[in-house]
Amino acid sequence: MKKNHNSVRTITEYAIEEYCKWLYCQEKSQVTIQKYRYYLEQFRLYLEGKSISKESVILWKAALRKKFSPVTANGALAAVNGFFKYNGWLDCTVKFFKISCNVFCAEQKELSKEEYKMLVRAAKENKNERLVLILQTICSSGIRVSELPFITVEAVRNGMAEVECKGRIRSVFLTGQLCDLLKKYAKERNIMSGMIFVTRNGKALDRSNIWREMKALGGLAGVAEEKIFPHNLRHLFARTFYMMEKDLSRLADILGHSDVNTTRIYTRESGHAHLKILEKLDLLVIHYNGIPLLL
Repeated sequence: MKKNHNSVRTITEYAIEEYCKWLYCQEKSQVTIQKYRYYLEQFRLYLEGKSISKESVILWKAALRKKFSPVTANGALAAVNGFFKYNGWLDCTVKFFKISCNVFCAEQKELSKEEYKMLVRAAKENKNERLVLILQTICSSGIRVSELPFITVEAVRNGMAEVECKGRIRSVFLTGQLCDLLKKYAKERNIMSGMIFVTRNGKALDRSNIWREMKALGGLAGVAEEKIFPHNLRHLFARTFYMMEKDLSRLADILGHSDVNTTRIYTRESGHAHLKILEKLDLLVIHYNGIPLLL
């Protein structure tokens, strides 16, 4: 870690680049580095060339809270706090927003199995075969969109992909039906080895491109836009698996989570679903000795 005790503390593009190089050497994921780079750049623009002080960070924290959810704001604070620690500016670090555990997920953002199938059908109608298979690969295996490069011709032949993310390597099984679809797709496009989901130049697909293609399906599929993003497919896999198996620890291993509490977030049901369960408990007495009770 760099030690910098200069009285004038500034954040420059060069400083951000050097910090990101350091993160890379610490074997942080590419997604984490990109996220930190983005938030540090936002903080640099916010300062408008002024030097960094604890007061300026607290003011930025307040601005973040007005614009973003606590979770998103904490992601931005993690980026700047890490940058401060790297530079030895520990007195500039700030506390994260405290977040109470939410037992339920927002129903308006929860993608149902039927809505997922509607998206697949819409991609098919749109003659976007690549997207058709991307949707089904993520949703049937539970992988992250950033892990698609590990879905290779070799992995399909073996029926299993060795996925590396956040310093962890796990085995992801691919169903026989999915493998048949991917083999056919690869053969038609003369992809003999390596990554299956690639650009015309043979490079890995950018997650932002996948996100945009998915969003474009909204109107055609009749699915609310706020429900359409790649990670929701992974959440759908997690909820469906948990409903069948009720094994949180096993699901954590499948998803590549080091903390089972993270997995709990993926298996949260909507408040509406919970209400249905409460109604099935049949714990209200609406008649007593034959006399109706007013509830």
